[in-house]
Amino acid sequence: MEKREPIWTKTFISLFCTNLSVFSVFYGLVTTLPLYALESLNRTDKDAGLLMTIFLLSAIVVRPFTGKILDIYGKRKMLWISLVLYLICTILYAVVKPFSGLLLLRFIQGIWFSIATTAGGSLAADNVPMSRRGAGLGYFTMSTNLAVVLGPILSLLIVQTFSFNALFIVMSLLMVVGTSLSLTIQSDKKFEKSISSKRAFSIHDLFEKKSVPIALLSSLISFSYASVLSFLSIYAQQKHMLHLATVFYLVYASAMLLTRPYTGRWFDEKGPKFVIIPGFISFCGGLILLAFINSSYLFLLSGILIGFGYGALVPSLQTLSVQATSPERSGYATATFFTLFDIGIAAGSYILGLIAVHFGYQNVYVLSGLIVLIILVLYLVAEKKKSLVHNTVSAKDM
Repeated sequence: MEKREPIWTKTFISLFCTNLSVFSVFYGLVTTLPLYALESLNRTDKDAGLLMTIFLLSAIVVRPFTGKILDIYGKRKMLWISLVLYLICTILYAVVKPFSGLLLLRFIQGIWFSIATTAGGSLAADNVPMSRRGAGLGYFTMSTNLAVVLGPILSLLIVQTFSFNALFIVMSLLMVVGTSLSLTIQSDKKFEKSISSKRAFSIHDLFEKKSVPIALLSSLISFSYASVLSFLSIYAQQKHMLHLATVFYLVYASAMLLTRPYTGRWFDEKGPKFVIIPGFISFCGGLILLAFINSSYLFLLSGILIGFGYGALVPSLQTLSVQATSPERSGYATATFFTLFDIGIAAGSYILGLIAVHFGYQNVYVLSGLIVLIILVLYLVAEKKKSLVHNTVSAKDM
């Protein structure tokens, strides 16, 4: 029996923990900074919303250039630099008090978040065995899934028990741990040799064209996911289930974490469609169910379905986008994937928000579910065409 190459190496564990710290700080601040703006800075709801928008804006603007930056300066070096500057920005939340200064800080931190997450994701893709890339990147994505729960729960607990300054201190300490762990990441010689010495810039340095179709698919998924990320608490309040919102996120994250080891293995052993198609069905079903909840049971069941569906789709699509190109272009592929993914969330938050104002949140979730259903149909058509082409080529070769 052939021995499988290990995924959980020292380098992979360090990357996992570093990514966990980065995203825990991200989700922790996303959850509590609006409260900070309202309660401590006496700003409006609109101003509080700007704190998320400005962060995503800088991440989206910078993300296409990160592939070239990593190519020129090296992935490890840029990961270290971006983590240190991300840490400095986190520390400065305790110092910067004017709202205009806070917006500028959010914009700058978004830049380093973009580079750090692209570098980390690319290094993870480089360091997992090629034969187990689906499982490896799936495990790596679990660090983000854990942060979805850890960040908000930890930050809300600190704010409710202590103060916002205590929150900024704890978030900074969390980043100190993550940054320190990144220093233990070992180099991979075969990928270091591929670092480019060319400084000339071209359109190929913005996007990896082979990864664009998959990345576009992911942007439509993230567009629908924005309905959960941005409006769930408001919708739960309207349904008199706000007290269950935290439990929703717990079961949602649990569904992602518990099924991830199996979906990653199925991806590698049976093929992408055996994970992606059930993922689409579960995600679509969860969103449609969320639109028609009339009990706490259905509310939490929708969280389980959304968690499994979203957790199966995103790592699988990220793996496909990296596999679509050569190993040397993994940084560009990762940047392309996350650029379009972030655009989908930003567009979804804005457009679905407008729809909610005029037609209500129930219709937002119906529309989000229908979009996922349409994407599933398009994916099935594309798979059928690919299968026909493959069979035709095979017949000619016989």
